Order: sequence, then C-alpha cells, then structure tokens
Amino acid sequence: MNWRERIIIDPQILVGKPVIKGTRLAVEFIIELLAQGWSEAEILRNYPGLTREDIQACLAYASYTLKSEKVYLFSNTEA
Repeated sequence: MNWRERIIIDPQILVGKPVIKGTRLAVEFIIELLAQGWSEAEILRNYPGLTREDIQACLAYASYTLKSEKVYLFSNTEA
C-alpha cells in the first residue's frame, strides 16, 4: 500500500492537514472513527465516496508518521 497515492497535504485544504485525495476528510478523522470502534463497513456506508483502500492508506500514513516520530529526553538540573 503506497499511501502517498491517496493521502495529500495541501495548505489550501483543511489548513494543510493530511486528507484523503479528492475529499476534505482528514486522516486523523478516519483514525478517530476507527479508534471509537467504527467498523470499516460503517465508515464506507456513512462516507460512500471512500474506498477500503482509502482507509488502509490512512492507517499506513499513521503508521509511517509514528515510526518517524522521535522522543528526546532531557533532565532539568536547575534547582
């Protein structure tokens, strides 16, 4: 799954949030629906312009983004 074919980032659409190409549906919105327990079938029924591949692209994008996230630890030695 190449999420880059289905997910776009355009400053003119939703202030540059990643969205499913050809829609104004943000990746974070689809991920949130899944996190709330919506099934793939429910999402597709409520958003008929979407495809299973669009949902998979959202998951792939989220995975890619989390893999590239870095955490930096620091200590505050000021007393």
